[in-house]
Amino acid sequence: MKKGKAVVVFSGGQDSTTCLFWAIEKFEEVIAVSFNYNQKHILELECAKNICKKHNIEHHILDLSLLNQLAPNSLTRADIEVDKDAPKSGPPNTFVDGRNLLFLSFAAVFAKQSGVKHIITGVSQSDFSGYPDCRDAFIKSLNVTLNLAMDYEFVIHTPLMWIDKEETWKLAYDLGVLDIIKNETLTCYNGIIGDGCGDCPACKLRKRGYVEFKKKNQ
Repeated sequence: MKKGKAVVVFSGGQDSTTCLFWAIEKFEEVIAVSFNYNQKHILELECAKNICKKHNIEHHILDLSLLNQLAPNSLTRADIEVDKDAPKSGPPNTFVDGRNLLFLSFAAVFAKQSGVKHIITGVSQSDFSGYPDCRDAFIKSLNVTLNLAMDYEFVIHTPLMWIDKEETWKLAYDLGVLDIIKNETLTCYNGIIGDGCGDCPACKLRKRGYVEFKKKNQ
């Protein structure tokens, strides 16, 4: 039985789109919230808009352009190339300091004003690429902080937290949205929809997961 309303932090990529359709299965009403932080490949917002329009999902894009000014990195600056290999120490240069902290905080403000307690995000500790703000401990900590900060009983859901990319593809298949995820989402750090460039870390991770999924589900 479906329950209440939910807000999904939605980028138009593989993970958040899978979570969007997961939420549609679980909740009576779903609202998607995307963020414009002057990311290099603004096309991801177009993907998000198109998916929501196609499936009649309420969609809002919030302005977080200050994040671009505060946290320059390879996803926000044309003159910074994406790391092709993982660094020997620390997160890769695709990590945007404070991004999930701010996304979830602003999503929570939006949710409370809309009378919504459930927030869904596509972070994963299994395939987190070294991003500290994708870890379960961070999400649990922020959930408590948001509840205290706004005196409101938020529940942050992380459907992908303990599954890898192969299992994420399987979830999309089980939800009946495999083709949408494969063809209409933008995960690529070089801004190419669908299968992407095939060379950046995000594309390699996505493709490796898909290959494993196909092996197990032919």
